[in-house]
Amino acid sequence: MPELALPPDARSLADAVAQAVRDGVAAGELVPDTTYSVYQLADLLGVSRSPAREGLLRLAEAGLIEIHRNRGFRVLPPSAHDIEEIIGIRLTLEPPAARHAAERGTDAQHGSIRTALETMAAAAARGDDASFWPADRALHDLLLRTAGRPRTAAIVERLRTTTALLGPPSTASGRTLPDIHAEHEPVVAAVLARDGAAAEAAMRAHLEATRDLLVGHLR
Repeated sequence: MPELALPPDARSLADAVAQAVRDGVAAGELVPDTTYSVYQLADLLGVSRSPAREGLLRLAEAGLIEIHRNRGFRVLPPSAHDIEEIIGIRLTLEPPAARHAAERGTDAQHGSIRTALETMAAAAARGDDASFWPADRALHDLLLRTAGRPRTAAIVERLRTTTALLGPPSTASGRTLPDIHAEHEPVVAAVLARDGAAAEAAMRAHLEATRDLLVGHLR
């Protein structure tokens, strides 16, 4: 069995298993078209079989692995088409939500959005990935909830998790944390100015840039 380790900061054992396998794929420890034992994986990571199976199910839903009953799991090559489909869904959901957040959000909600962007900026300046990505997620979540779309927020969170499992972050293609923060600045500026059209356009531009980098890395 390849060398794998549980990440220390996962939210649950299932999340940790999923990320350990994801990291193993990225490092070349787990290779496509080879079948691996679920039981051996659980033993290697020091977890019971239940979180091991749950973590693998999440990866299977993301399209990164294929589970074979009574045999184990097989790694599938990440697909650029998968990323295009996921970002395509987000493009139908998030730009119009940014417009609604700009036009309908309260001053208090806009203040929370401003604070989330400031948290991203501070993490980017430190080069702190561990703080930056949660702040990025929080900002997108706040924009959707400010738009009055909590169900959409839950869908987008799941899509983002799937994207993270499918391939490396866009920083692997040369985009820095300050670059990503800078893409969010016009979105937030437009929201705070209550300019719905500008907020929608800025969110669309950000998501399209993310799509192009992620897809380009897989091709």
